[in-house]
Amino acid sequence: MQEFDKATINKLILKKHHLFVGTQIDDILKITNDLCGLHATGTIEPYIQLFIRSKNFQKEDLDTELYTKKTLGKIRGMRKTLFLLTKDLMQIIYPFAKNLTQNREQKYLEYRNISLEEYNVLSEKILELLEQKELSTRELKLAIKSKKDLTAVISVMCDQMLLIRGKPISSWRDRRLLYAPFRSYFPDLNLSKYTESEAIKLLIKKYINSYGPVTENDIKWWSGLIKTKVNTILEELNFQLESIHISGLDYKYFLLSSNLNFLQQSSEPPVINLLPLLDPYMMGYKIRERYLNMSKYNYIFDRTGNATSVIIKNGTVIGIWDIVDKPKPVFKIHLFEKVNENILNLIHSKAKELAMLIKGENLEIELCKTMIALTDRSMGGFMSPLKES
Repeated sequence: MQEFDKATINKLILKKHHLFVGTQIDDILKITNDLCGLHATGTIEPYIQLFIRSKNFQKEDLDTELYTKKTLGKIRGMRKTLFLLTKDLMQIIYPFAKNLTQNREQKYLEYRNISLEEYNVLSEKILELLEQKELSTRELKLAIKSKKDLTAVISVMCDQMLLIRGKPISSWRDRRLLYAPFRSYFPDLNLSKYTESEAIKLLIKKYINSYGPVTENDIKWWSGLIKTKVNTILEELNFQLESIHISGLDYKYFLLSSNLNFLQQSSEPPVINLLPLLDPYMMGYKIRERYLNMSKYNYIFDRTGNATSVIIKNGTVIGIWDIVDKPKPVFKIHLFEKVNENILNLIHSKAKELAMLIKGENLEIELCKTMIALTDRSMGGFMSPLKES
């Protein structure tokens, strides 16, 4: 079994994720496919995920794909998490995720005191209204005047792909959305193209290609599948896979045989990336020793496993970044290790670019000497990791 060092593996994955020098592209759909979807739990994070992987990204570029061209959709997928997915990915993930979300939907409706009969009646009314034009949750509530929790009904309808999450009501940062019938956005999409078993095999192979080398635990955690299903898929893909070791890590890793050609040890200039909350590079793995110092784990991930906004050098986390608005907007940085002037200048350059994307202005950059661990913060603290620093 071949063995490679962490730096070589990190370089390979940075290239796959369009984070290495020269790998940035201006193709939103390819980036989305190469990452198996963009994490979309937050509102602005998909924009940042694309910005750091593109040459000339503008916020309007993503809006065009989502709401004009309708080539992407916000769908609940792996681990019941919201992702932005291409139409090809939707066809793969729908039969796979349907069973994962079905129990959640039923329990959620029961918890909100909505019977299946009531849900069916309300969902029909919602679809009738949305045939005329896209509406917000508030507008639907005003039109239907039901005492039942329409927010819950809308959420389940989105999970069942009866509805699609549309434009924000105001700006790109607005969590309030308009909704439309799913078929009005994707009239020709065949959600029955794959059986569940076909979809699972396609998805796992795609994940290994995009994120490999990965462990069995990575596959199980990322997909939400049980161990027996993961083992079955690995056996079916066996002839296309290679098993390797990573120096210093006590796990067996899998990657596609075709990837071995790209595992070349070489010295390169340092690569600095500032990743947003829940970036796929951070959230794609259960086993995380490869790209962070585990003594800093509680500063990078909160108690429920949410990754905060991080600074990575050559694929390894070296610090945290945050934009804090009060008393005035400032770009904060906390580093886990001392860096030379060249690295600090690269970090500052990336920080200025992000500040312009997010705030539309140059911000003062402040270096924070201390930071409170995310595990010592209240729920949601990962969303502003340096607020109290």
